[in-house]
Amino acid sequence: MHNLPETPHIPRNLGLDLVRSTETAALAAARFMGLGKPEEADDAAIQAMHATLDSLDLDGTIVVGEEGRLGDVSDLGSGQRVGTGKGPAVDVVLDPIDGRRLLASGQSGAISVAALAPLKTMWTCSPANYMEKIVANQQVGEALIPECLDAPAAWTLSLIARQKSKKVQDLVVFILDRPRHRDLIDEIRAVGARVILQQDGDIAGALLAASSNDKVDVLMGIGGVEEGIIAACGVKALGGAMLVRLAPQSAIEQKQVQEAGLDLTQILSSDELITSEEVFFAATGITDGPLLDGVHFRGRLAETHSLILRGQTHTRRFVRAEHLLQEKT
Repeated sequence: MHNLPETPHIPRNLGLDLVRSTETAALAAARFMGLGKPEEADDAAIQAMHATLDSLDLDGTIVVGEEGRLGDVSDLGSGQRVGTGKGPAVDVVLDPIDGRRLLASGQSGAISVAALAPLKTMWTCSPANYMEKIVANQQVGEALIPECLDAPAAWTLSLIARQKSKKVQDLVVFILDRPRHRDLIDEIRAVGARVILQQDGDIAGALLAASSNDKVDVLMGIGGVEEGIIAACGVKALGGAMLVRLAPQSAIEQKQVQEAGLDLTQILSSDELITSEEVFFAATGITDGPLLDGVHFRGRLAETHSLILRGQTHTRRFVRAEHLLQEKT
């Protein structure tokens, strides 16, 4: 018998390595909770996450990263390479702080996130900035059809309620608190569904909607493309349902998207955004929230609460860790 070459794959323990990057970013960012300094927090989290990612045995290319301010190039910007270069070739998406304004004002729900999948398996759509999104969990599954993005909110919520054996009035809808959502919020409230309005953090909102714990039944509305790609990794790993469509929010963005040849009518699922099952997703809480507990400092120790997802097995692991803090000299 001839030995066939093995198909390149991502080691199954890489998720445990990946979570180290979100832990270090969360530890660095947590020191800025409530200080009103989102940029300083971002810089600290970027440096911490970058150092950890570069210590991992992978050959990573950042597809969605943390772009620099005022023309500066970020260490974790799109197109940058991370890892030792000795491991599997992977696409990487990350957000050292999802919920900067939440962190700056000391509010709940800020998290640090990172995900990876085999090289060239993540959808890219530069220069688009915004997309419509609907996210629900495995219970809703294939019942979440493309028509949901064009249908009245009442119709979509009724469909989700039937799949989850609930009344529409018992559904919880996560939506970003933005002027563009004013009419959508009115529609949702008119049918009696309950609404969670959040200033930031639609990655965490998507994870809550895709989870089986029913704290959130569905995420709806328009948010960032970058956050959508990152969220798709988590939704896919959870086995959830997701639909997106590009939604330019200015004439300039619309022109750029059209000139790039992107289809504004195309509706994609998480399986089309992330085409491989070999996806790993990690998140660590920065401030206490409905998804994860935040960082807590206790003397020379810091406690973190993290989530690790593996797409192939749909395994969901929660990790609580204690970190011995370095003493300043």
